[in-house]
Amino acid sequence: MEPEQLEACIRLAQGGDQKAFHALFLLFRDRVYAICLRLLGNQQQAEDATQEAFLRVWQQLSAFRGDSQFSTWLHTVATRTAIDVWRKLKRHSGHDDDSALELMAAPESEVHQRDLDAGIARLPDQARAVFVLFALEGYTHQEIGDLLNIAVGSSKSQYHRARQLLRSWLDED
Repeated sequence: MEPEQLEACIRLAQGGDQKAFHALFLLFRDRVYAICLRLLGNQQQAEDATQEAFLRVWQQLSAFRGDSQFSTWLHTVATRTAIDVWRKLKRHSGHDDDSALELMAAPESEVHQRDLDAGIARLPDQARAVFVLFALEGYTHQEIGDLLNIAVGSSKSQYHRARQLLRSWLDED
């Protein structure tokens, strides 16, 4: 979608146009799902978080003023939603460590990416969240600390722990 078309679509959706919002959903759902999956490490939870994120986008769309790119704003909403879901799951149900992604026959680089994704999914919840936010999403340790309500030092140590675990798991294969 061209930038002008995207802006028009956003304006229409802000005015309550459901078809325009559906077009935004179709355009960005895979990106939002990928963010949620990396943070939560579970496909069903990521699907639920993706739906919740788009519900929040619909409810908060009038707050988007165009000061940043829509994709940046949406990324923030998706990240915060996934973190909220993660916190809720952590409080209510303990951990679901059966979330390693299945490896299928694929070219070697794709297999390596799937190995990495599976390793990320195996990480302990907090280490996974910190790793994804820092290494993949570009957040600073200060921002991660604020988002997850942890100290900056905790964020740094969780990140290094995640890297060590991933390195050891990938070296095993």
